[in-house]
Amino acid sequence: MSAYQPPPSQATRTLGQRLFGFRTRLYLTWAALLVMFVGFFLSFDLKFSIILDKLPNLLGLHLAPNGFLQGAALTLFLCLCSMLSSVILGFAAALARLSNSAVALGIASFYTSFFRGTPLLIQILLIYLGLPQIGVVPGAISAGIIALSLNYGAYLSEIFRAGIIGVAPGQRQAAMALGMRPRAIFWHITLPQAMRTIIPPSANQFISMLKDSSLISVMGVWEVMFLAQSYGRSSYRYLEMLTTAAAIYWLLSFALELLQVRLERHYGKGYRH
Repeated sequence: MSAYQPPPSQATRTLGQRLFGFRTRLYLTWAALLVMFVGFFLSFDLKFSIILDKLPNLLGLHLAPNGFLQGAALTLFLCLCSMLSSVILGFAAALARLSNSAVALGIASFYTSFFRGTPLLIQILLIYLGLPQIGVVPGAISAGIIALSLNYGAYLSEIFRAGIIGVAPGQRQAAMALGMRPRAIFWHITLPQAMRTIIPPSANQFISMLKDSSLISVMGVWEVMFLAQSYGRSSYRYLEMLTTAAAIYWLLSFALELLQVRLERHYGKGYRH
């Protein structure tokens, strides 16, 4: 017959919580999963000499033969330009969807319907191969930025619209009672409160854009995926190059996640308990 085991005392539980608090348990969980993840990739019998040889080019530390960016540096350039353009397009389309103008609503709804309803790869090829038919000849990088901007601008427009209409009407009514003008109410009352709702899904879209930029490699742009595939074919070591590309994309996405956390904290100050 086993002896009775009394429950741990409050002091013991408190000591355990201090030694292994929430953050400590979180970091230990991440560390354990990372070790397991690294162990899984090491089981592939990777040839690290090839990775170290090609890593500077994949990271974009060297310029491409044409003297422009390549690798991760080019991927970042594509995404930053596309992010800025897509935010402008999405914001304009969201305002048009919320306006009383039938023409503006028709243009915005048609735009969002088409670019959300067709694959991004088709859009890239239509812009790259279709615009020359009307006398406009974009470069591969320009075509990629245009396609990413138009595609993600359509998704962002719905996110912005949802965030704006999600602000309680009483906030605007209270501001109007104080004598504020509609434009001031939008910029100083409605939009700051909407940002709390807008930021998480928008950051999610930007992370998706970072990965979808690999589709631009079909036009011969020397971004991460194009280089990984090229080096994999030339060395017959696809796993090394694809694993390295996956790690680079993950690190870039993780940087965006950290930026998302900072923005959420900034715009969520008034909602903390």
